[in-house]
Amino acid sequence: MSNVSAPLRARPTTVPGRVVTAGRAVGSRRHGVGFWAVALVFVVAMAFSTVPTPLYPLYETRDGFSTFMVTVVFAVYAVGVVISLLLAGHVSDWLGRKKILLPALGLELAAALLFLSSPDLPVLLVARFLTGLGVGMLSATATAHLHELHSAHRPGASGRRFERVSTAANIGGLGVGTLVSGLLAQYVHGPLRTPYAVFAVLLLVVMGVVALVPETVAAQPVRPRYRPQRVSADHGDRAGYIAAAAAAFASFAGLGVITSVATGFVGRTLHHPSHALAGVLVFAVYGAAALAQSLTDGIPARAKLTLGLLAEGAGFLLLAAGMHTLNLVVFVTGAVVAGVGAGLLFKAAVGSVVAMAAPARRGEALAGLFLIAYLGLSVPSVSVGVATLAVPPTTALTWYTGVLIVLLGAVALLGLRPCGRR
Repeated sequence: MSNVSAPLRARPTTVPGRVVTAGRAVGSRRHGVGFWAVALVFVVAMAFSTVPTPLYPLYETRDGFSTFMVTVVFAVYAVGVVISLLLAGHVSDWLGRKKILLPALGLELAAALLFLSSPDLPVLLVARFLTGLGVGMLSATATAHLHELHSAHRPGASGRRFERVSTAANIGGLGVGTLVSGLLAQYVHGPLRTPYAVFAVLLLVVMGVVALVPETVAAQPVRPRYRPQRVSADHGDRAGYIAAAAAAFASFAGLGVITSVATGFVGRTLHHPSHALAGVLVFAVYGAAALAQSLTDGIPARAKLTLGLLAEGAGFLLLAAGMHTLNLVVFVTGAVVAGVGAGLLFKAAVGSVVAMAAPARRGEALAGLFLIAYLGLSVPSVSVGVATLAVPPTTALTWYTGVLIVLLGAVALLGLRPCGRR
């Protein structure tokens, strides 16, 4: 893993559009504290994005909408992420990380207030879109910020801590949101309001945290002319970037379908309507992904890719079997195994891109990666939702499992080409 800062000097040094470094005695501790502070911000922001997941059965009961409408609501969020990544996911490379993190959190706070204002479907759609906009701005920016804070705190050290923490904060945060939301909905009054109120407070707190952490990018004297995000593989290793993007797409394609259909299937078809169970189920999927990432630090990149592909494929086969046999244990086991595979694929993708990208284009490279990943989150989920208009959910997921196996095979072929190793 390449570092982004030069050897630290006694006085702060700033280079326009580059990482801001500081003397080890003065800046190292601040950057270390800032690293964990930004990790906390990342967790809260990503957790908020999955708060509605265990609540979808409540919305379905209240408004009577179908599995297809749930996937539409889910897709609206993903569309917001993609638009935001295209328009703003890369601009922190010259504006600064904090100048993007704060408005991103502000968008999520606005979404929380909308959720609190009304549970009606139109408000839900707008709030999910705003959430997507915030996540799109934040995901690549927070990942780049974490890498730079890690490098400033531990110059010359391995990047494993950054990889472990950034991917765990991203995917693990998604699981935390469903767990907290499901438990609050099950055991606290006001299930369609209380989770959003709790996270509105948390978002206000982490906005204050962002204001205190060190900035790692100096503003450029002359800003480059604005342009939307380019999805470019030109980041030092074209074949490696394409392989990483394909792995990220496959990872989110699996996680997105599980998140959008699992709670409804468990509640309606398997007759387990507990909101806590729904939250725990999705938390188990994302938690397994985060745990797998943490336990595979010493495994070579290619082995990580292979394990991820095998686990995600096997998990979806079990998932489909659980749906056909109406077996909750098999269904949950498949979802968790698929989560392990998705986590490994995503970790391999992020680590490869961070290693190959130049510091001044790291936000852009990550924004492109996340853009492709969130296309994987949205397109397959909507496709499954559309399919349920014509066939039962079990049939739709069976078809999707076949398509996913083909996709994973394509990722495996790409992974055999020369690519950056960590």
